[in-house]
Amino acid sequence: MTHPTLQQSHGPQYTRILSIGAARGDIVVPNDDLVGPINSSDEWIRQRTGIITRTRASHDVLAVDLATEAAKEAIAKSGVDPQLIDAVIIATISNGQQTPSMAAVVADRVGANPAAAYDMNAACAGYAYAIAQADALIRAGVAHYALVIGAEKLSDVVDPTDRSISFLLGDGAGAVVIGPSEFPGIAKTIWGSDGSKAGAVGMDGTLTQFRDGETPWPTLRQEGQTVFRWAVWDMAKVAKQALDAAGVTPDQLAAFIPHQANMRIIDEFAKQLKLPETVVIARDIETTGNTSAASIPLATHRLLEEHPELSGGLALQIGFGAGLVFGAQVVVLP
Repeated sequence: MTHPTLQQSHGPQYTRILSIGAARGDIVVPNDDLVGPINSSDEWIRQRTGIITRTRASHDVLAVDLATEAAKEAIAKSGVDPQLIDAVIIATISNGQQTPSMAAVVADRVGANPAAAYDMNAACAGYAYAIAQADALIRAGVAHYALVIGAEKLSDVVDPTDRSISFLLGDGAGAVVIGPSEFPGIAKTIWGSDGSKAGAVGMDGTLTQFRDGETPWPTLRQEGQTVFRWAVWDMAKVAKQALDAAGVTPDQLAAFIPHQANMRIIDEFAKQLKLPETVVIARDIETTGNTSAASIPLATHRLLEEHPELSGGLALQIGFGAGLVFGAQVVVLP
């Protein structure tokens, strides 16, 4: 049987990140505000996590609002007409509604209507996953410009009495515009999952259990040691694979921007990767906290504000979290 020849789309050979925007929660929450219910201390939290304060959003500020603010900055800085943005991808685990997507609302708010728009859940690896998708969609000719956002309001899914993760979490959003490029700006993504460790970090109940009165409102929990060991040992290998896939050695990096999970994990990473002193390491966790899918773009935004000379340099970024899932790639900084 002969088929009519289908036309397939082809896009540009290369893509890159054109610009970045950020929005952090409007409330600064110091450790002392959280230590009572977990019977802890400022010193303990600092030693264990490196966090001094974290940003959280007011009751009426939603994740979609943070996403919109970050997106508007990224679009303005990109110089791209929002009507040319035809894909909007938001990585999040904290949309207050399972549907509609935050992405469709944000696309309309920023003037990108009728862009293809969807939310995706890969927890703390979500931003790296979304970068991989935007790059592939543009090079396949399915989109011309993409808006990628990591946006979280994790304070909505926190149990103040939980000692495993509650004091780590913050609220914020980071956004980038991705478009065609004359040179390769996003290297191959190394990504994957290990669902056998699904119980190591995630929600402690389902919405149906909550509805039926079987559990309280679902909040985030983690097995700290399991996650720490996995992050330090397995993720360092993934980071090395991402460098190899990009054809880059550690001394060619301008920056290392890991998911802002814990300062001890970040320090251990740097040691394992044998990063030279010349590589600037993002440590945004100190004052922003762990914002899951938003953490890499927020850390990138701060790094470029503090070190504008890094613009155009290479950054290795890696996200990892609930699933367990992971994603890493080398990118040219906007």
